[in-house]
Amino acid sequence: MSGGAGAPDFFYREAQRLGYVARSAFKLVQMQKQYKLITAGSSVLDLGCAPGAWLQVACQNLGPLINGGAVVGIDIKKVKVPSLYCDSRVKTVCADVMSLPREQVKALSPQHKGFSVILSDMCPPVSGITSRDSALSAELGMQAINLAVGTDALARPETQSSGSGVLQLGGHLVVKLLESEDVKELSQICKPLFRKASWLRPRATRSCSREIYLICQGLKQP
Repeated sequence: MSGGAGAPDFFYREAQRLGYVARSAFKLVQMQKQYKLITAGSSVLDLGCAPGAWLQVACQNLGPLINGGAVVGIDIKKVKVPSLYCDSRVKTVCADVMSLPREQVKALSPQHKGFSVILSDMCPPVSGITSRDSALSAELGMQAINLAVGTDALARPETQSSGSGVLQLGGHLVVKLLESEDVKELSQICKPLFRKASWLRPRATRSCSREIYLICQGLKQP
C-alpha cells in the first residue's frame, strides 16, 4: 500500500466501493466510532466541506429523517451535495469562512440556535514551505475556534458570554491542523473551554501528510 499523494490505497478503494466522494470520509467515520460526536438529530456545521465526503458521513449519523437534524457545509468552492447518503437535511453554502460574520453562520442553523457539532477540515493550499503551510493552517484553525466559541473567549476565557459563538453549550468541535509548534497554542486555548480536548491522527491519513485533528468535546458553561 502506497502512502504517496494520490496513490490508490485501501481507503481510496473502499471509498469507491461504498460510494463516498473521497477517502477522507473514513477519517470522520473513525472519529464517530471513537468519540460519537454526531448523534440523532444533531445540527452539524462542516467548514471546508469540499468535495462532500464529510457531508455524507455526517448525514448518515443523524439517523432517520424523522429525527430531524441538519448538516450545513461551507466552502470557498461551490460544492454539490452528494446524492448518496445525503438527504434534504444537507445543504451547502459557497463562502469564505475567513470573512463570514458569526451571526450570518448562526442564521444557517436550525431555529438560529447554533450548531451542536462543528467540523473544520479546512486546509490551506500546500506550498511545500513547512513554516508557511503550518502558519496558514493554524490561522484557519484559529478562525474555526473563533467561529465556534467567540473571539472574546480566546482572549479571556473567564469573560466568555453564552451565545457568543455558533457552537451550542455541550457541543463538539473538530479542527484539522498541520503538526507544528503553533498547534500547541490552539490546544491550550481550547482545553479550558471544553470538557475534553485530545489529538487524533486518523488511520486514513496518508503517511506523507502532517495532518492532525484537535477533538474538543463538550463546550462548557462559562
